[in-house]
Amino acid sequence: MELRPLGSTGIQVSPLGLGTVKVGRNEQVKYPQPFELPDDAAVVRLLEQAKALGINLLDTAPAYGSSQERLGRLLPGPRERWVIVSKVGEIFEHGQSRFDFSFAGTLRSVEHSLRTLKTDYLDAVLLHSDGDDLRILEREGAPDALRALKERGLIRAHGLSGKTLAGGLKAVAELDVVMVACNPSYPDEIPVIAAAAQAGKGVLIKKGLQSGHLGPGGVEAALRFVFAQPGVSSLIAGTINPVHLEANVCALEAILGDRRDPET
Repeated sequence: MELRPLGSTGIQVSPLGLGTVKVGRNEQVKYPQPFELPDDAAVVRLLEQAKALGINLLDTAPAYGSSQERLGRLLPGPRERWVIVSKVGEIFEHGQSRFDFSFAGTLRSVEHSLRTLKTDYLDAVLLHSDGDDLRILEREGAPDALRALKERGLIRAHGLSGKTLAGGLKAVAELDVVMVACNPSYPDEIPVIAAAAQAGKGVLIKKGLQSGHLGPGGVEAALRFVFAQPGVSSLIAGTINPVHLEANVCALEAILGDRRDPET
């Protein structure tokens, strides 16, 4: 796949990223069917397949159970070949989430992620919103902590994985990257994507395939809708099914190929 700029961060990402929540967590997740966590051999095969398909973007988080730990042990090298996006603020323990957006808590969280992922830097770290985006951006210490971590070279970019239009727009003004929900059934945050494109900020799409709850037209219709929005850097698709992963890549390559050469 042809890589795309993640805004003006200097980071290049595949238009399809691999979400890894299913690698580490199967409790309290919103997928159509229950699933078992894959064993280590299956995770390695999935990551090798992603690499062979041209995917370089991996999305993980402390809230994704053992995802970071497994990536740290199993990710095929070299490290520089991958763009690792993690998060701060939400921690999933003992079957439930808790939140910490303090300055000190953010530093501890990122330092723990670095150790767990066995890397000396993260490409991007996003605030993992609890739903009150503006409070996090305006009254919590986490945004300043991410700026300090970026100055220290421990993260290359910072951003927000938000849940509101107002929060997304504020993040566009203040941070490097926004992760927003966008699909044919939920166009509400498209103004954030447009603002980010105008400002040269990176845009990552979550819930683009609606966690498997797709409507008419299925995957192809969802991908066409998302990538019709100017400024989208990458769509994160969470899967542990190799067949689904390859099908998603093929569908997206066909769509983007049509966009590049409309006469074919």
